[in-house]
Amino acid sequence: MLLLLFHVGQERYALESERVVQVFPNLLLKEIHHAPDYISGLFNYQGQIIPVLDLSHLIQGKSCPNLLSTRIILVKNQVNQINQVPEQSNPVHLLGLRAERVTTTLDVSKNDLKEKAISIDAAPYLGKIITDDQGMIQLIQIEHLLSGVSSIALLKATE
Repeated sequence: MLLLLFHVGQERYALESERVVQVFPNLLLKEIHHAPDYISGLFNYQGQIIPVLDLSHLIQGKSCPNLLSTRIILVKNQVNQINQVPEQSNPVHLLGLRAERVTTTLDVSKNDLKEKAISIDAAPYLGKIITDDQGMIQLIQIEHLLSGVSSIALLKATE
């Protein structure tokens, strides 16, 4: 299983590469006035308007810094708008994720993934954990990044 690694502060996180469509440099985004702080803006991808979420803000409460290694990760997001879980019958929506230090991939076995030791209601997107010689890397479950009304409004905007 190939993972795309990124950082939030000093902590390492990962996304499953099969969900990644493309990785862009830190693009100029259209600002959305009155949007929550975790929404970085919008960009045009092949005629489709894509919302971009700031992973640093969602996870740590601080905006992602403008670094040379800051990227926009375009991912496939398939969720049930009512239950917030993936389903085969629901269409795939594209979503941009702004992250820092997106520079590395890691190939791991599914057997290397360990269950998280704690479940936090406010952070349902935190998934399984991988350990290596540098410490822990936590998987991000894209389908759980947002919950409730915010997620439904965001999905409708991308249809």
